[in-house]
Amino acid sequence: MNCLKKMTGLTVVAAALLFAANAGAQETKHYRFAHDQQLNSGYSVAYDIFSARLKELSKGTMLVDQYPGAQLGQEPQILQLVRSGDIDFAIVSSANASTIAPQSGVMSLHFLFRSEDHMIKATGDQKVFEAIRDMIDDTVQGIHAIGLGTQGFRNMYGKKEVHKVDDLKGYKVRVQATATEDTMFAAYGAQTVHMPFGSVYTSLQTGVVDFGENGVNVYFINKHYEVAPILSMTQHEANIAIVWISDKLWQSLSAEQKQWVLTAATDVSQQEPKRAFDLERSAATKLEKLGVKIVADVDKTGFQKIADPYLDKLSKELGPHADKIKTLIRAIN
Repeated sequence: MNCLKKMTGLTVVAAALLFAANAGAQETKHYRFAHDQQLNSGYSVAYDIFSARLKELSKGTMLVDQYPGAQLGQEPQILQLVRSGDIDFAIVSSANASTIAPQSGVMSLHFLFRSEDHMIKATGDQKVFEAIRDMIDDTVQGIHAIGLGTQGFRNMYGKKEVHKVDDLKGYKVRVQATATEDTMFAAYGAQTVHMPFGSVYTSLQTGVVDFGENGVNVYFINKHYEVAPILSMTQHEANIAIVWISDKLWQSLSAEQKQWVLTAATDVSQQEPKRAFDLERSAATKLEKLGVKIVADVDKTGFQKIADPYLDKLSKELGPHADKIKTLIRAIN
């Protein structure tokens, strides 16, 4: 009888442990994090930071799976899928974010950021992030900004060297579809062409466009140097990105889970920019070994002379949120 009681007790304990294990397993959820870049990019670094921190804070109950390389669509499509709740998290350029929030184009203002150090400080600045978050919350439904990142500065690349602003006159440049970029490149005398990022390689190859413009590492990992072997370091614009969460997911989270998500996203804002610039330098070294010509002595003063009057003009035209963001960024030393 004692043996039976003992066995029954063990069975109850085992059942309780099994129930607890199953309950724990049921609490673990997987979430989708999408972007349009390859691995070893600033975007995948952002994913690594975010997913590792969220896993740690949630004790393994919130696991984030990465969908890189536009597996779930190009950036405008990704944004719409986040808004509909079909994608949970994403990192998308602020320029392409202007397709749903036009004032996001403020981050595409040319020479808004003075240096690498200035950009790192700005993307990690809480007031700058809050201004961007508020802009999204006030103007867009179904999606929220939770962090910031970068892929360095954007530079020109093609089959022709760019030493000064006049070298762009009359040439076709693929740009992101923002009013800011259309205005700025037209001011330099170039013709702007819009297309998804995934079409840039073949368009450079076939001559549909003469120049692309992007970060050094983006140019490298997407092998654009194969069809555009000259990289001119114009550093005309920042490659700022926003980390997103769908409102559908946000509303389903507990207060504690929301705090975990925000903490993980803050880690991205604080850590990713420096690592992104490390990737830029590493990519430049690899490109030179591959025989890519890097034009370092670009006279940026001609570009800046044209661009500077647009900083205030365009930010005001975009709207009050954009103007506030521009002012906050410029005030950072």
